[in-house]
Amino acid sequence: MSAPMETAPRTYEIRTYGCQMNVHDSERLSGLLESAGYVRAGEAEPDVVVFNTCAVRENADNRLYGNLGHLRPVKDGHPGMQIAVGGCLAQKDRDTIVKRAPWVDVVFGTHNIGSLPALLERARVRDEAQVEIEESLVTFPSTLPTRRESPYAAWVSISVGCNNTCTFCIVPSLRGKERDRRPGEILAEVEALVAEGALEITLLGQNVNAYGSGFGALSGAPDEVRAMTGGGQSAFAGLLRACGGVEGLERVRFTSPHPKDFTDDVIAAMAETPNVMPSLHMPLQSGSDAVLRAMRRSYRQARYLGIIEKVRAAIPDAAITTDIIVGFPGETEADFEETLHVVREARFSSAFTFQYSKRPGTPAATMDGQLPKEVVQERYERLVALQEEISWAENRRQLGRTLEVLVAEGEGRKDEATRRLSGRAPDNRLVHFGVPEEPVRPGDMVTVEITYAAPHHLVADKPALGVRRTRAGDAWEARQGGGGGAGGVSLGMPSIGRPAQPAASAPGCSTRP
Repeated sequence: MSAPMETAPRTYEIRTYGCQMNVHDSERLSGLLESAGYVRAGEAEPDVVVFNTCAVRENADNRLYGNLGHLRPVKDGHPGMQIAVGGCLAQKDRDTIVKRAPWVDVVFGTHNIGSLPALLERARVRDEAQVEIEESLVTFPSTLPTRRESPYAAWVSISVGCNNTCTFCIVPSLRGKERDRRPGEILAEVEALVAEGALEITLLGQNVNAYGSGFGALSGAPDEVRAMTGGGQSAFAGLLRACGGVEGLERVRFTSPHPKDFTDDVIAAMAETPNVMPSLHMPLQSGSDAVLRAMRRSYRQARYLGIIEKVRAAIPDAAITTDIIVGFPGETEADFEETLHVVREARFSSAFTFQYSKRPGTPAATMDGQLPKEVVQERYERLVALQEEISWAENRRQLGRTLEVLVAEGEGRKDEATRRLSGRAPDNRLVHFGVPEEPVRPGDMVTVEITYAAPHHLVADKPALGVRRTRAGDAWEARQGGGGGAGGVSLGMPSIGRPAQPAASAPGCSTRP
């Protein structure tokens, strides 16, 4: 008898849109599919395409349906191909997706990403679309298998959901109320990542510094939470300090915080914990008290600038970045000038600037005072010009500094042409540097002197002052040897840096238009 023919494993591709939470969810989806026997697609057309969607922008659905339309003839010519749609837009639109694109096989929501392999199999066996949307979280994502995109830098989710009610944001209705992980679970994941070679972790949450509120009253919180808040410090400050005790963990970051929950003890924890990096992403949204009130952002200009002042006093070298929305309904020229005032005072190293666009399902979408496109565009251009000027000036202050750079993969799009490598400084600035004489791998550390500054990056063209080979570099090299290297891995959110994030992704969704 001849031996039975082996069937090649089915291949998959995940297309991610939106915030860091979606990027991290896609790592979970990859892990789930690979645990179920799928393999990542190479050059050939994948057997399964998964869209991990975002509902933040007004045209998010048009973008999705356009992409689905392009895939229809591909699927018609690829027997057995399946298409799945998950994420925030799937949570919002539910049955609408299959009605508008009946060639979609699976629709799943933000609360049940763990169901994807079973839904794909059920759709294949029954030969009909499977739509499964849960109203609340089924399994905390951290318990699911994960295929980490970067061996040297990793996301660690500490919470999901958000308790805020910003009028421009639809995320709380799609991600649900905040739920926090126990500190022991978080630290166990961090320690496991470090043991695998990671040098940098980014604590991730829709409102990351509200961590602890998901446990309710402190009197009823787990013992480990009460221990972490000893002396009256917040749970998030305690978590930062606990990360400082993880041996081998060199860099700790977090995103995205909310000004209303940003307390002095968090600033102290940042300043006093050596491996917490001198970088802070602090969403502003608007500098006008009137607009902040309309946004239901529970802080005002004075409070925000007070935080910035305290951070700079405690961490003089901190690079502070932000989010700003231009043209929110009812914004006057005087309101916009208040935003420009905060930008001048805060001197952000960079800013994610957005023109307001309606988000279906949000209170702001039906507010009076929607501004003409040309007014919003003109204000946006003024804001960008001011921030570019400040970013360039702040980067010029780095000239002559000696910095240790974590070498990254995929950060420098022109590295091959310029014969440079790229990576992130401790404050998250992007640094391009000349290739050292000794071999360097992503995950290794290179000490350089800054010789040139541009608005969005720094350059170090003098010979490297030192190269430190690391466990993270070893892990990267081992992954290449095993054929599992992730192409184009980046440390970052566009322009300020974070672990592996595709170009389609936005910096975050809890406070983005």
